[in-house]
Amino acid sequence: MDLEARILGPLQLTLGGVDITPTAIRQQALLAALLLHHGQTVPLTALTAAIWGTDAPATPRNQIQTHVHRIRRQFDKTVGHGTGRRLLPWTQDGYALHLPADRIDLTRFVTAVDTARTQLNEGAPHIARGLLADALAAWRGPALAGLATGTGLAPHVQRLEDLRTEALGLRIAADHRTGHAARTILELRTLVAEHPHDETFHAHLATALHTTGRTTEALRVLERYDAASEAAYGTGLPPRLQALHAAIKNDAEPATAPAPSVTTTTADPPPLAASPPPNRNAPDTHQDSVRFTVLGPVRAWRGTTPLAAGSPQQRALLAVLLLRGGRTATAPELVDALWGEEPPHAALAALRTYASRIRKALGADADLLVAESGGYALRPLGGRPLDLDIDHAERYAAEAEDARAAGDLGAARALLNSALALWDGESLAHLAGPYADNQRTRLEEWRLSLLETRLELDLDLGNHTEAVLELTALTAAHPLRERLRELLMLALYRSGRQAEALAVFADTRRLLADELGVDPAPTLAALHQRILAADPELAGPTPQKSDEPARVVPLQLPATVPDFVTPNAFLAALLNKLAPTGDTFTPVAAISGLPGVGKTTLAVHAAHLARDHFPDGQLYADLQAAHAPADPATVLGSFLRALGTPESDIPDGTHERAARYRALLADRRILVLLDNAHDAAQVRPLLPGTDGSAALVTSRSRLVGLAGARFVDLDVMAPEKALTLFTRIVGEQRAAAEPEAARDVVNACGHLPLAIRIAAARLAARRTWTVAVLAAKLADAHHRLDELRAGDLSVASALELSYRRLTPRQAEAFRLLSLADGPDISLPAAAALLDTEADSTGTATRSPHQPHPPAEELLESLVDTSLLESAAPSRYRFHELVRLYARSRAERDEDPPEARSAALTRLLDHYLATATDAHQLKCPGDRLLDHLTPATRPGTVFTGRSAALDWLSTEGGNLLAAVQQATAPGRDTRELRAATDLLFLTQDLLGPAPLLPQYEQTAHTLAEAAHEAGDTTAEARARLLLSRAHARLGRFRDAEIQSRAALTLGQLADDPVVRGRALHLRGVEALTAHRHTAALTYFTKALDAARHDGDRYGEAAALAHQSRALLALGRKRESLAAADHALRHHRDLGASVRLAHGLYTTGVTLAAAGRLDAARSRYTEALALFHEERQSLWVGLTRYRLAEALLEAGEPSEAARHAEAAFDALLIDGDPWRRAKVLVTLGHALRAAGRPERAHAIWQEALQLFTPLRAPEADDVRALLGLPAARTPAAAHLP
Repeated sequence: MDLEARILGPLQLTLGGVDITPTAIRQQALLAALLLHHGQTVPLTALTAAIWGTDAPATPRNQIQTHVHRIRRQFDKTVGHGTGRRLLPWTQDGYALHLPADRIDLTRFVTAVDTARTQLNEGAPHIARGLLADALAAWRGPALAGLATGTGLAPHVQRLEDLRTEALGLRIAADHRTGHAARTILELRTLVAEHPHDETFHAHLATALHTTGRTTEALRVLERYDAASEAAYGTGLPPRLQALHAAIKNDAEPATAPAPSVTTTTADPPPLAASPPPNRNAPDTHQDSVRFTVLGPVRAWRGTTPLAAGSPQQRALLAVLLLRGGRTATAPELVDALWGEEPPHAALAALRTYASRIRKALGADADLLVAESGGYALRPLGGRPLDLDIDHAERYAAEAEDARAAGDLGAARALLNSALALWDGESLAHLAGPYADNQRTRLEEWRLSLLETRLELDLDLGNHTEAVLELTALTAAHPLRERLRELLMLALYRSGRQAEALAVFADTRRLLADELGVDPAPTLAALHQRILAADPELAGPTPQKSDEPARVVPLQLPATVPDFVTPNAFLAALLNKLAPTGDTFTPVAAISGLPGVGKTTLAVHAAHLARDHFPDGQLYADLQAAHAPADPATVLGSFLRALGTPESDIPDGTHERAARYRALLADRRILVLLDNAHDAAQVRPLLPGTDGSAALVTSRSRLVGLAGARFVDLDVMAPEKALTLFTRIVGEQRAAAEPEAARDVVNACGHLPLAIRIAAARLAARRTWTVAVLAAKLADAHHRLDELRAGDLSVASALELSYRRLTPRQAEAFRLLSLADGPDISLPAAAALLDTEADSTGTATRSPHQPHPPAEELLESLVDTSLLESAAPSRYRFHELVRLYARSRAERDEDPPEARSAALTRLLDHYLATATDAHQLKCPGDRLLDHLTPATRPGTVFTGRSAALDWLSTEGGNLLAAVQQATAPGRDTRELRAATDLLFLTQDLLGPAPLLPQYEQTAHTLAEAAHEAGDTTAEARARLLLSRAHARLGRFRDAEIQSRAALTLGQLADDPVVRGRALHLRGVEALTAHRHTAALTYFTKALDAARHDGDRYGEAAALAHQSRALLALGRKRESLAAADHALRHHRDLGASVRLAHGLYTTGVTLAAAGRLDAARSRYTEALALFHEERQSLWVGLTRYRLAEALLEAGEPSEAARHAEAAFDALLIDGDPWRRAKVLVTLGHALRAAGRPERAHAIWQEALQLFTPLRAPEADDVRALLGLPAARTPAAAHLP
């Protein structure tokens, strides 16, 4: 049995490499709980906690049994009959999963780690490293991804992640012992950031840095750990790190960091009822203090753990109180600060709510928030001042002023840098309201003032050249700030660039005159005159000379976003791609993905995390300048200037600039971020030339021509991550108040980060909107792209850039492919839609005179642009927002209506031709095909019945979508008939339950459209199919109405397709209602109609059902003769699925005639054929009939087994009425087998199913349970 279970990542079950994982989240949680305790019985109470956490339903036992039934059914269907109960048995008071331990990735992981630890302790680090690398490679993301929230599995997820972290520590120890410490540095920096109090990771990082000759950095790592521990917990370096610090400081060989111990030596986690494990990074003796930040996003932290600051309005209240320095703010003051002149009706109540939530978030420090005098204040506790970043910045600024006054310019500069480093983006980021706006302006002015003072100190210290680059950027950002212009002129003059200094003044004078109508300030004008006169006092101090010229360190990375959401494992994988290789080439990581998927956000965030590894600077360039690919020569020029190259020394040509650029980077460690690359040719000249530096590239296209690059294909966010991003932007309060609407919003956004960010930003800016209002706006697909605009952000604009890069043929294919409504499209179907078909030589043509590339080449080129996805080999799909954009382009007069209609007609004809071929294989010689609309183009030709079944199973949703589209206004009447016939040929889609509602809706729409068009034949056929769909869903009264209408219309149109089949359907309905004489009449007429048309399949079916009506009327001999005649017909025709139905019907007749052995034989043969034809509904019904026959034959245990199996099958593809019928028989079997209590429980469940349906069988069940009847009609029989 090639069954594999994986929980080190998303839960996954595979059989022979094929994914068979259940899609329902509760079934996944159930499987996860059983896998975590494989081979052990897990009680129902523990399973309930695992599946639902603290939010269990009222009757969890019944729901668990249903989930188990479905999982067993999946095992039976995919692994083999009977496997479900063997793998997932009921034992004592719970369930167990009996899967071999070596087929579960967790047990293999733990075994490998244990073995590796032994090898490491025995002096074999090379072996240990290989084992650990292989073990860690089994992780495919966070453990049980997606199951940690909404279930009770969070403690187990944390435990699994701890096991992975400990194994990672072992692997790093093995790296160090094998002499590969250097390659672990970047990875360790990421781990230290994620685990700021992990002693082992800090020890490893310090050791690796010291080993590679970077002693100063190694000491800094330990000193930062010391400072962080002291600030957070009042503890310093532990003894082990103290010894390591002393060894490094004395330049001694540090002791090898001991391998961390993985305390768990088996795969068994703590019991399901256990509480979450303690934080392995936190000291256990001191409680963390609370600190606050306003110089950036308003946040609160306890140690390194962020506290829930809440919605933007709640954070705004916190900011007001923090910035008042402990003074009380009255309620009117707070209302005015948060809402200005337009407060909401319940502003005071909202304030109280926000204050209450702030107290809750502060936890043990809730008393910091004081309510007094009708207002609130934040006051320190225990004599300790509030830990607020702005207070630290003010202290640094004051100390810098004192140091400057004392003549210690270096110390003053360092203190100002410390103050400026406390800013984390824009002050009071993402907060609205008049108070926040005013304070943000004040704090930004203060920051610029501190920056100007620090730049003055730079010039006073002789750092003129280094200051020029920063001042140039600042004057561009603040063009009217004259003090910055003054400092830039002085820095340029002192750098020997007098002409450029004078040009700055001229530019300033012109700008002030144009914008403000004023002249430059006197101080600026005086400096201009002094520069003209070459005043010697302007020369300034001379920088201290050194053996090497001072290097400019470019710091060009854009700011990262505060609400970044990406799995740590994915981010770590990207950072590993940037790690030095030890070879002579430069690491290059290339991120690709569709527009708006978050490529730039991920790259910038990763670059910030990695920047400590590149101390010589970071370069950044947007290669999509002004919506056109940037010239590499222009980008190289900007890079050379950023690296300190004077303008006069920059060469002219691209090759010369690239050579100078690589020479400057040859002995440096610089990270180059190239954003929005057009193609590999644009990127190549911009890459560093040697190891040490690295490049991170983002592109909408896959840069397959970039040799040596390590590729990352970025997909849309997982649903839970998408919801997290939305929540972080709009605030937890608003998202939590309307969780379903929040999910609707992120689903409408297709989990695309850009779309989510836009939608959330619009909601955050509109306090009167609810989440449901936004969800309703996005629900309209026709206007969804119009709604996804905010400021300069727009999903449509992002897609427009990629669209404009397409060739005319690609653009046409992009538009036409979007017209099909199906979930995806196969290569042959796409070729038909595009009117491009590949022949045996691989060429393709639309017509003999218009050659075009083969369809696959065309579609794959769109995949390379990230505008189309390849879901599987030869299958393609659009992201929903991309589809909407492409369709809008098609409808924007770029493709005329007749061209769009022709494309959909070609697709419909392709499906009709293919379905015709599939039906011919399944039912050779069927007269039905002679009466259907012929296709105008060839379809896919199948090699056998199995391939045809595969096609129908895969294409079901696409076929129904194509039929539905054919009913749209303006489509040709021939297409309406073709669509009806396509639906007729795909009646097997009535079997799988997931497609039933869509099939029913499609048949209904088709019938209405045919009625409007006056096509009686099409309407008759559609209503016949609609009747079958109603019956399949258990709506028998609606089915009878439609079959009656179909018969009338079929006779009116003289349609042989409908006439015989409608008569047959009416006969089945009469038989079900015990109107046996009417049933016999209908079947006799259906038999005559079939014979008149030469329809042998219809003749056999009518004879089979005629036998049942004859038997019910007491005409046993005629009945058995008709059944025998029907079966011979079916065997002669050779159609497996029709033969299976004939065997089933004959079995029913034989069982009713008391010939149980013969009936069982027919059922058994039918069952095998239904399995072969993948008719899961009829597998369940046949097992039900077998159970009835076995019960009648006195074999209740065997009858119960088949009834259980029937119920399992009908859980997936059956309706409540049929499931209830099976339960009644199961109860009879259990009672006959001596298990009356279980029978009683089963009948109660059957009654619960029958009652909402108002089924007449409910009275029979009430009688079995000893309950009074509800005066319902006589019970019906299963068709």
